[in-house]
Amino acid sequence: MNTNSRPAKKSPSVAEALTFNVSGLLGEPVGTIRDLDVSSPPLDLGAELRQKRGVAGKLRLTRTNRGLLVHGRLFTSIEQECSRCLREIDYSVELEVEEEALPIVDLASGAPVDTAAEPDVLRLTDHHELVLVETVRDGILLAEPIAPLCREDCPGLCMVCGRELGSGPHDHADPDIDPRLEALRQFQAPDEG
Repeated sequence: MNTNSRPAKKSPSVAEALTFNVSGLLGEPVGTIRDLDVSSPPLDLGAELRQKRGVAGKLRLTRTNRGLLVHGRLFTSIEQECSRCLREIDYSVELEVEEEALPIVDLASGAPVDTAAEPDVLRLTDHHELVLVETVRDGILLAEPIAPLCREDCPGLCMVCGRELGSGPHDHADPDIDPRLEALRQFQAPDEG
């Protein structure tokens, strides 16, 4: 038994991975830039949508006279089903982040800042942390496609037998007649003569 073993390094949670302490940057002069690498485990997007992999990318934080300008590009992928052939696909998502983040507490005095004038602006926490969990979650949900395709030329499924159209020949007795309506062939209009 190895007594010198170290405990395994715990992966950061989503909240930890998408939370950045920016108090140092807020104390810097206007125009100061910080570049951040982002690496987060998958987010909980609800029962209807799942991420295939975590969020990764780069962010640039720029100190402004009001707070921070957050700009960057993040990447992930979500589980989807092809709208034509119903095959499971890995749909890539690219998120463009362009936000202004303003403090709720004045860095110098510690006094609360009035937020009523701009209620929809991304706000830093009272500990001067930038939390991007909701911003990233909303971006992924908005990027979900209406009709995803496994490939642009996906032929879809055969209307008669349900097999994929690109999987080979489909021999059907009469491709224009739905097999569920086959019994109607026996019916004929009465002779009006």
